[in-house]
Amino acid sequence: MILEVPTTDGSCGSFNDLRPGMVTVVGVPFDENSSFMRGPALAPARIREVLHAGSTNLCSESGIDLGTEPRFRDLGDLEFASGVVAFEQIEKTIAELLDRNVYVLSLGGDHAVTYPILKAYGKQYDKLNILHLDAHPDLYDEFEGNRLSNACPFARIMEENLAARLVQVGIRAMTPHQRMQAERYGVEIIEMRKWQPELNLDFRGPVYLSLDMDVLDPAFAPGVSHHEPGGPSTRDVLQLIHSLRVPITGADIVEFNPKRDPLGITAMAAAKFLKEIAACMLESN
Repeated sequence: MILEVPTTDGSCGSFNDLRPGMVTVVGVPFDENSSFMRGPALAPARIREVLHAGSTNLCSESGIDLGTEPRFRDLGDLEFASGVVAFEQIEKTIAELLDRNVYVLSLGGDHAVTYPILKAYGKQYDKLNILHLDAHPDLYDEFEGNRLSNACPFARIMEENLAARLVQVGIRAMTPHQRMQAERYGVEIIEMRKWQPELNLDFRGPVYLSLDMDVLDPAFAPGVSHHEPGGPSTRDVLQLIHSLRVPITGADIVEFNPKRDPLGITAMAAAKFLKEIAACMLESN
């Protein structure tokens, strides 16, 4: 189920009045598979709170005003049961949205939710490229006995052939097991130690963007469960997103943990990414 939520002009986003080509925001407040610390389930509400608090506006750097853009719609948060059933509900709802020929920007939640989201995308796109921005490759075959852990989504995605190409950028905490997994699945990894300011990613075909907030250095995003020093700045990540020259057909922003963000720094960074990614999706499709 998707709840209706107010927009800045007082109207409500609705599942039933969607039109092809729209960019829709869907909250996925689910963190049962967090491997270290719960809290990302609180993220969608917190991102919306700071986005509409009045300290900033809804304009992207390219000039698109999401507050007046008729092709942009916030559909609110999913409601679901717990456990594996939740994954089935996430997949079903995203698939229903894609059947309406809209583009989906999901707000997690922990990174485990990317797996059911991409199961839905895999039914629509058989040659999808994935750009994954993260401090961690999330390629464990299983973590602490859980194959659906937030440490495992990209192992599930690759073993089910849900992507033609997976490119991971910003990685700086990769275990030997995950290196073996990357080689096994043909994952292209640009570790943080090899990040360059003018990083140019040559994609040929649509891209799904998965942005884990802990890709950022903790100085720019303290509100995450897993602090990994040595990451890029907010501007570095924005520059990379803006440099994409292919359609962004879907995206998620995950692993923001409001419990560790008392000053709201990470919430504002996540809201900024929401605006810029949504604008790029509108411009590129």
